[in-house]
Amino acid sequence: MQQLRIVRHKNCSIMVNTFCATGGAMTKCRFDDHAPDGPVLTPYDDDHLSDYLRLLDAEEEGSDWRETVVALFKIDPTAEPARAERMHASHLARARWMTEVGYAHLLGHRDALKR
Repeated sequence: MQQLRIVRHKNCSIMVNTFCATGGAMTKCRFDDHAPDGPVLTPYDDDHLSDYLRLLDAEEEGSDWRETVVALFKIDPTAEPARAERMHASHLARARWMTEVGYAHLLGHRDALKR
């Protein structure tokens, strides 16, 4: 059984699965070192929609990226600075892509915007 929750970001709300859809077993989501960067929505994106919103909120609030990495990815940026910065940068870039292009895939307009 899927566990769904409503996630709100500014003026929009979306329902997201709180468990990963990939890998078969129902386990808590984990992060890849690099977020997807292709032109279409992926299962990884579906699994991390709420995380993308958290990244965007943290950036808007002016949070230090190191604090965001600790809170969201559970990585120590002092121990793994290059990895932490790479993960933050790639996931934030994907979060921004979601606000510009990816949302059209969520709404069923897959060909509406291709960048």
